[in-house]
Amino acid sequence: MSFEQNKIDIAVIGATGVVGETIIELLAKSKIPINELYLLSSAKSIGRTVSFSNRQIYVEDLAEFDFSKVALALFAAGSEVAKKYCKKAIEKGCYVIDNSSAYRDDPKIPLIVPEVNSHKLEQIKVPSLIANPNCSTIQMCVALEPIYRLYGITRVTVSTYQSVSGTGRKAISELVSQTTSLLNGKIEAPKVYDKPIAFNAIPHIDDFLDNEYTKEEMKMFNETQKIFSDQEILVNATAVRVPTIFGHSESINVETKSPVDLEQLKKEYSKAKGVKLFKNTNYPTAMTDAVGKLDVFIGRIRKDITHQNAINLWVVADNVRKGGAWNTIQIAELLVSKIL
Repeated sequence: MSFEQNKIDIAVIGATGVVGETIIELLAKSKIPINELYLLSSAKSIGRTVSFSNRQIYVEDLAEFDFSKVALALFAAGSEVAKKYCKKAIEKGCYVIDNSSAYRDDPKIPLIVPEVNSHKLEQIKVPSLIANPNCSTIQMCVALEPIYRLYGITRVTVSTYQSVSGTGRKAISELVSQTTSLLNGKIEAPKVYDKPIAFNAIPHIDDFLDNEYTKEEMKMFNETQKIFSDQEILVNATAVRVPTIFGHSESINVETKSPVDLEQLKKEYSKAKGVKLFKNTNYPTAMTDAVGKLDVFIGRIRKDITHQNAINLWVVADNVRKGGAWNTIQIAELLVSKIL
């Protein structure tokens, strides 16, 4: 673990990926007092430079890095990388925040959405691992927190409309290329997704499981229960990939233990940190409101006309920023304030 004059040395793993680059951008604007920043990636990205606070930093080989140089490691790589290197970093005395799904289901590892369960960070006394939830789960749980706190929640039915950036750069390129081809009267075979994504909606995110739900849908079920520490919250999800580059949208129906006072709930949202409320018939969209922002945007709050104790709401957020990078930075800021 490395500190110098109340400043902290940090490593970002997956520094050249979509989320990794955004983490670096937000680190430069964060409250974290950074001494040295190390950017790590796979062999194919070694030697590239990334801009940080008006200087260029070379990307180093993750396989050769000594984690004893840093006090905090922010992982923005896949599950296989996380499984191989997270524990190695901890053994060197490093706190780790992991964006992958590798450790989210581990009951010993906290799964944190700062607006919901930041108190769990108080239990961390030694260098250890903290998991960052799935991007679609994060924005939903931010929206659910006041509802859960005031009225309790029994069941959530959610349909997500998720941008291709959740899959990575190759998916972004495929959407742009397919769109261009179709506008020019040509059909381009899909490579990243099973079916064409341009001008389409694909109800298939991640692998299908034995119960015919996808991993993405079951992540929302399992992670929501873990974040709220409540095994009685039921989440029924349908996850859909749509032809947008950034921003996830969600249509959410929430069944509550007691009737919701809509005016009281709107007041809670109006004063909640990290939330922007659109009232009445005004509503947010991912492209016009969420993309490039750090907040979760909520609108179309209304009573479920078929159920006495249920409401509907529409929730959008930038999946790369709030759903990945910013949630990581929020956790890191809280953690650093605790250990410095």
